[in-house]
Amino acid sequence: MRDVAMALWDLDSGQGPRQLAELGLALVLSSLIGWEREAQQKSAGLRTHTLVGVASALMMEISQHGFSAVLGMEGVGLDPSRVAAQIVSGIGFIGGGLIFVRRDAVRGLTTAATIWLTAAVGMACGGGLPILAVAVTILHFLVVRGYPALTRRLVKTVTTTIELRITYLIGQALLPQLMETCTRRGFRILRVTADRLPGRTDSAARVLLRLEGTGDAVRLTSDLFQADGVLDADMNVAAEEE
Repeated sequence: MRDVAMALWDLDSGQGPRQLAELGLALVLSSLIGWEREAQQKSAGLRTHTLVGVASALMMEISQHGFSAVLGMEGVGLDPSRVAAQIVSGIGFIGGGLIFVRRDAVRGLTTAATIWLTAAVGMACGGGLPILAVAVTILHFLVVRGYPALTRRLVKTVTTTIELRITYLIGQALLPQLMETCTRRGFRILRVTADRLPGRTDSAARVLLRLEGTGDAVRLTSDLFQADGVLDADMNVAAEEE
């Protein structure tokens, strides 16, 4: 039994202290990346990133040490890089599942990219490249934390959040046209609430649109008011930040 245990702990077997240290480093680095995403309340957080990083590191270890017993057999060839290529391809399924479109806005791109980066960090740990893994983890925090502040300083854009109350005639499929006008004028639709107005003979309805964007709010309101079927349009600027 002791001989078996010593064989398993053999440095040449791929299951020794070095491999465990590489998996441990992958655990720490991927957990740091996942913690940052968790703090931002993203769909993929601490557990997802940690599992991706550790699994990638383990697959790299398997690609290097898991097939050593068959290397000497006739007709057997081994290309460890094929496992790494499959990791890169496979992680795309997870990343693709994190990207979705909601109300004309694409969400999850940064988180999907972070999942891809976490897989690369795990692969670097499992491939015996700890310095590169640590360096990329540091660069991750620099990009996701530092770049937004840098962008705000370099690009002087004003994002305005407004609320529009529009009274319009129903039965003309007018609401989709009004929403298309908002997006065309540079605003993203955050919320839509529509209610019928009882007691009116003209079958009117009122919609509340909460918008965010860099367009001209006054011009947008003017365009909406001039649309056929719109009875009234009122704007309220809820927030404005540079």
